[in-house]
Amino acid sequence: MVLWVLTILMVIALSFSYMTRTETFATLSFKGGIEKKFLAEAGIERGIMELFFRERFKDQTIELEGLGVWKTDGTPYQGEVGDGSYTVRIINESGKVDINSAADVVLKNLFINAGVGPDDADIIVDSIMDWKDEDDLHRLHGAESDYYSSLPNPYKAKNADFDTLEELLLVKGMTPEILYGSREKKGLIEFLTIHSKAEFININAAPREVLAALPGMSPEIADSIISYRETKEIDGVQELEGIIGDTINAIAPFVSTDDTDTFTIDAFGSKGDGRGIYAIRATVVISDLEETHKYLYYKSPSTIYR
Repeated sequence: MVLWVLTILMVIALSFSYMTRTETFATLSFKGGIEKKFLAEAGIERGIMELFFRERFKDQTIELEGLGVWKTDGTPYQGEVGDGSYTVRIINESGKVDINSAADVVLKNLFINAGVGPDDADIIVDSIMDWKDEDDLHRLHGAESDYYSSLPNPYKAKNADFDTLEELLLVKGMTPEILYGSREKKGLIEFLTIHSKAEFININAAPREVLAALPGMSPEIADSIISYRETKEIDGVQELEGIIGDTINAIAPFVSTDDTDTFTIDAFGSKGDGRGIYAIRATVVISDLEETHKYLYYKSPSTIYR
């Protein structure tokens, strides 16, 4: 009887010890996740503060140490809080391809450069154009309501502008892998927007992938533009001609240097151990005159990758 009692007590003690250990690790993991979340939120707030600073001082001719204006082309910036840190990158929405107004040739080049086959790119781009136009006429490779009505879960073509980028998943040929990407490859959602409201690409804010989608653009020309932007912003198409030469004739119809007041901020919070991050993506409109901002989009946590 004594041996049985001792055995039972040992099992109870070991079970309690294991349960306590599990609860302790779960609590520490939860604590670490919350800390990383707050660090990412601090990154979002820092990004908004830097945008207000940029609106005030982006035309300054003298840059004081530590008071430089942040770029809005996706350049990463870091900050530290205690034993944690955050990484922030800001992209002006005018540097992305607006699916509601951009030329179809730019969209097609963007898809092909992302690894989508030419035939599949034709289907997706023509279907995007058919989705948002007001008629029921098919483009060569596109799709209208008759195609979508024949699907197992039928629906109709919208025949109006896209309201969200996620709406692209309803378009013929589009897949989550193409839109969202993976750890190894960026998704096209990184380079698309519905907020710029412009058919032109802001040459000062466009990331390399968007520059590469412009007709007449080569990797060497894209590199020269990015290198030039590291020291100063391009002031007009004439200055761009001085950088890229005669190629300007092919590129000029698709670019401008006009900014928008809408920006996407990506923030990543991490702790000193460097294991795991917490990511947040926010799209904000900055009103410099009223010194206010408004969120158009906020996702926490986000599945974006650094």
